[in-house]
Amino acid sequence: MNAPDLLRQMFDRAVEVADPMRSLGQHLPPRPAGRVVVIGAGKASARMAEAVEAAWGPCEGLVITRYGYGRPLQGIELVEAAHPVPDAAGAAATVRMLDLLGGLGPQDFVLALISGGASALLCAPVPGVTLAEKQAVNAALLASGAPISAMNVVRKHLSLVKGGQLAAAAHPARMLALMISDIPGDEMALIGSGPTVGDASTPEEALALLARWQVTVPASVTAALAAGSGVLRPDDPRLATVENRIIAAPSQSLAAAQVLAEAAGCQVHLLGDALEGEAREVAAQQAAGARAIAATLARGAAPVVLLSGGELTVTRRGNGVGGPNAEFCLALALHLHGYERIHALACDTDGVDGAAEVAGAIVTPDTLARSRRDAAEALAQNDAHSFFAALGDQVITGPTLTNVNDFRAILIEAPPLAE
Repeated sequence: MNAPDLLRQMFDRAVEVADPMRSLGQHLPPRPAGRVVVIGAGKASARMAEAVEAAWGPCEGLVITRYGYGRPLQGIELVEAAHPVPDAAGAAATVRMLDLLGGLGPQDFVLALISGGASALLCAPVPGVTLAEKQAVNAALLASGAPISAMNVVRKHLSLVKGGQLAAAAHPARMLALMISDIPGDEMALIGSGPTVGDASTPEEALALLARWQVTVPASVTAALAAGSGVLRPDDPRLATVENRIIAAPSQSLAAAQVLAEAAGCQVHLLGDALEGEAREVAAQQAAGARAIAATLARGAAPVVLLSGGELTVTRRGNGVGGPNAEFCLALALHLHGYERIHALACDTDGVDGAAEVAGAIVTPDTLARSRRDAAEALAQNDAHSFFAALGDQVITGPTLTNVNDFRAILIEAPPLAE
């Protein structure tokens, strides 16, 4: 068995089963009669729109995706914008999307395509907050180590489209929202900050989260949160005509990877599809677990794979870009101390780890021995991407056109049978 190859095959399989071209069709109803408007935002939105038009033919609509994640569409307009920090292109496209939804009636139908990344790509700051200030808040949240749940609570209360407000803009039209989940626990109100889902959080909670994660914001942001927001409560009557449905989730991708690993003769231990926490701390825990298993494997025993998903975070203190998957791999390598017969891979299924155009990295038993750089110093600087780039051990996929969050696999091989 070539351990790195098997790990990469597992990751590729996890991405493959989350491809909207595979999953969206079974959730798509026959094309409704009358006016149909397709809208969407997220790293998978262009691919989702492509799948819709493959089934329905050319459609009216607008989707916003990350730069480089576009697809050829027949009738739906495509806009590419910045992620993870919003830009003017995303803000302008969001205004046009709201205009497109204005004036729809109960006889009209809206199909919303939502995936991870929509929080940045759908950008309509509340009155009194500028785009530059919204960008600063996003950047500060990303560097704070706050979990995605906390970040999205703050972002939705500074927005005119998140927290059900996009759905409200289309009311009284009927709406079906199809979602690809990148959220631990698949909570729909947090996927893309829930533009079609009501939310029970409050602006006061958003202020408390900013304080908890020590995020400094402009006075205008504090004032806007103190003034309240337009986020819809879950029982808002404007949401009565909306159906929200998840079409792909991390658990499905991990299950597919498990099947592949078992077919290769491995035992699989699923550690969960919704793990959260500081990347280096989770790495320490999983390294200890892997070493404990390695110490008990009899000669010739079946290899063991530890699988997990979710979204880890990085509190950025150094000068690196701090991708959580690469940081997990670097911390894991340090805690394994070159332990023989343990390989690992950690990647983001969207092909982008943090702010780097890299999915993640691979760890081998000789990772530290091959490096000319002090691994502990690289970790202290949140510079894992440069560390693995120098070794040629980055995983680079380019745009995957989907996003079901982090994928981590640790492969533990038994000692060979004595000759």
